[in-house]
Amino acid sequence: MHDEIAGLLSGLPTNLWIGGKQMPAASGKTFPVYNPATGEVLIEVADAGAIEGARTLDAAAEAQASWAAMPARDRAEILRRAWGLVNARRDDFALLMTLEMGKPLVEAYGEVTYGGEFLRWFSEEAVRINGRYTPSPSGNGRILVTKQPVGPTLAITPWNFPLAMGTRKIAPALAAGCTMIVKPAAETPLTMLLLGQVFADAGLPSGVLSILPTSDAATLTDPLFADSRLRKVTFTGSTGVGKRLLAQSASRVLRTSMELGGNAPFVVFADADLEAAVDGAMAAKVRNTGEACTAANRMHVDNSVRAEFTAKLTARMAALRVGPGHASGTQVGPLITEKQRGSVDAIVRDAVAKGAVVTTGGTVPAGAGYFYPPTVLADVPADARILREEVFGPVAAITGFDGEAEGVAAANDTEYGLAAYIYTEDLNRAFRVAEALESGMVGINRGIISDVAAPFGGVKESGIGRESGAEGIEEYLEVKYIALP
Repeated sequence: MHDEIAGLLSGLPTNLWIGGKQMPAASGKTFPVYNPATGEVLIEVADAGAIEGARTLDAAAEAQASWAAMPARDRAEILRRAWGLVNARRDDFALLMTLEMGKPLVEAYGEVTYGGEFLRWFSEEAVRINGRYTPSPSGNGRILVTKQPVGPTLAITPWNFPLAMGTRKIAPALAAGCTMIVKPAAETPLTMLLLGQVFADAGLPSGVLSILPTSDAATLTDPLFADSRLRKVTFTGSTGVGKRLLAQSASRVLRTSMELGGNAPFVVFADADLEAAVDGAMAAKVRNTGEACTAANRMHVDNSVRAEFTAKLTARMAALRVGPGHASGTQVGPLITEKQRGSVDAIVRDAVAKGAVVTTGGTVPAGAGYFYPPTVLADVPADARILREEVFGPVAAITGFDGEAEGVAAANDTEYGLAAYIYTEDLNRAFRVAEALESGMVGINRGIISDVAAPFGGVKESGIGRESGAEGIEEYLEVKYIALP
């Protein structure tokens, strides 16, 4: 494996993608990318600044008209070729994500499939951008409605899904006819740089896609926000950062789409199949080491079955194998940084100090890497931080309720509203509760809900707009009404 890792890193693009070509930073600066399983430096990448931001926006603005005018079928074919090339290099993408982000290799392969599917899905949506033509009800003319690309777009992507969070934005933008600048997370720029190579190999015209890793996001993006040629910002990340970007976008009324934080409730009713519920809880909690905005954060369990559910979940969590993502049999990898591990541990310690009971895990292990054990907290009190804050780690907090109304109220008691999960054998209750939950996405008797063909997004402070599905391309289109006689 050591030789395989060395070979992969030696062949990686580490410079910036500007105008379809690799370029070093004008300053000559680089910054390190770390392996969270060891804390050691993997490789250095070019560090973009304001100069590179200006160059990429120049390239994006220059390419916008010709890219928008390209036949939709031709844009679709480029996306389709990119999908094929991602699959052809699936081993490289999977290992690279495991190295820079830490997720188990089997999950990294899953992300290659999932992330690649956005390229295929939106290659198909590119040729289905429809308008309408109708007579005016007043009889004084005709109404023609068309859709046109928004224009040059800035995408800011997170570290937890280094490939999929990029393709989920790049694919619909390119399908709609928009050029795009991507600023990947500083923790995980390598996957996105490799994707830049894939798009170059797929024949994407110069200037349509640029990728700018940076250690200083504000220096890069602030001038872009102020430039009238930038027409849209799409962001996935924390609610706090999203709010600042929305405020920054307001001065120019930039079009925005925001996929922000979550605090997903996992509601288990008394009539639930508990074995299935525990299976779903494991999928919703442990996937990606718990570092997912859709991860189940709060387990609300009917008091009549809470003890049994807690015992079953504790046994399953305690049996998980923790280790480096590339090691055979690893089920839970390291957290992304020492800071993130410290944040998770602080939230656990707060709950314990307020009366929660640790049934497994809960202690930072010794040794290298940013590992944290799968942890279950029982009897979590209402004032614990974990019921209010997104933990972003392998920690399940269990609290009880009595009756449907109380369960729904507990689930909705948050400023977030991204994902929610319900377990019940009563079909009427399932629909009734799904409609009552203040969430953009609801899973009924299933612990994984993300689907390339379904709209992804939240309500309340979890975001604005939708990604993926037939709705995803609409975020990159403007509606134009043409009045005809």
